Amino acid sequence: MRGVRLLFIFVPIAILAEIFHWGDLIIFGSAALAIIPFAGLLGEATEALAEHTGPRIGGLLNASLGNLAELIITITAISAGKIDLVKASIIGSILGNLLVVLGLSLLLGGLRNGIQRFSRDRVSVDATLVILAAIAISVPSLFNELIEPDFRRVEALSLTTAAVVLGLYVLSIIYTLKQPAEEPLHAVAIEPSHSGPHWSTGRALAVMGLSIAGLALMSEFLVGSLDIVTETLGLSEFFVGIIIVPLIGNVAEHLVAVQVAIKNQMDLSLSIALGSSLQIALFVAPLLVFISLAMGNPMALEFNHPELIAMIAASVIAALVAIDGRSNWFEGAMLLGVFLILAIGFFFLPATF
Repeated sequence: MRGVRLLFIFVPIAILAEIFHWGDLIIFGSAALAIIPFAGLLGEATEALAEHTGPRIGGLLNASLGNLAELIITITAISAGKIDLVKASIIGSILGNLLVVLGLSLLLGGLRNGIQRFSRDRVSVDATLVILAAIAISVPSLFNELIEPDFRRVEALSLTTAAVVLGLYVLSIIYTLKQPAEEPLHAVAIEPSHSGPHWSTGRALAVMGLSIAGLALMSEFLVGSLDIVTETLGLSEFFVGIIIVPLIGNVAEHLVAVQVAIKNQMDLSLSIALGSSLQIALFVAPLLVFISLAMGNPMALEFNHPELIAMIAASVIAALVAIDGRSNWFEGAMLLGVFLILAIGFFFLPATF
């Protein structure tokens, strides 16, 4: 993580670029790079705070705040009215965790350690929930096509589905917290992802507050410069949302998952990859439905066909890879290959479709 902290140099660059109007490309690039260390620092503060609350409550903190960086970026985008960007980033985060994080972990861990083994019991619930999450998000998207243009029913379906999904997320946490202490934790991987810094509670809270403030400011710069950047680089807002924004918001967590896989700790690596995907699908996505409604820019839990196909394909292949209790580098290469194919397809999609 020390290398990631070097990226804090881009914080003053982003601020100066915004103040002195150095150009949207510089603002976007520096803000994007500055988000990475803030997200990493937020994760460290969360885990340091979890050390003072015990493993159960600490795990709950990790489950609730594990994707706070992503949540801050998407809330900023909602306030700017970029709903399609938000929905793309939700799917992109799921794809990034299931294909990129898991793929890199299996690839590099396999190259270093050969065939790696992990507990099937440990990942079975998460693997099942990955499929369930894909189904839960797909249903309102497909049914809305038949309900439209009755927008009241579309909104009602979206809100009720979001409420059910949030309920499932709460139940998964309750299930985990009720497990006997000697049994491995299941469901949305709520145990701390790695050994965090040994900070006092006051310092952890102070660092967390500073990180949230930094993330909010850099997200504002990022979203504010997005229109000009996409036009200048010839990228669609959809491509930026589904590929670039999720990678920016989750880089720190991605690095942790890959590092522990190289150390042959595959249970922990899969816990991070699958758990983060589930937090996005079962917590962040439905929560944003209610947040967007409160902000006056309602977002329906509705995704386009390419997003749904990509999410379902990623969920199925990730579950199949994880459920047999063993992995090798070629499985990781396959997951990365699927992501590259999807990324190329998203790149060639027209700006409006």
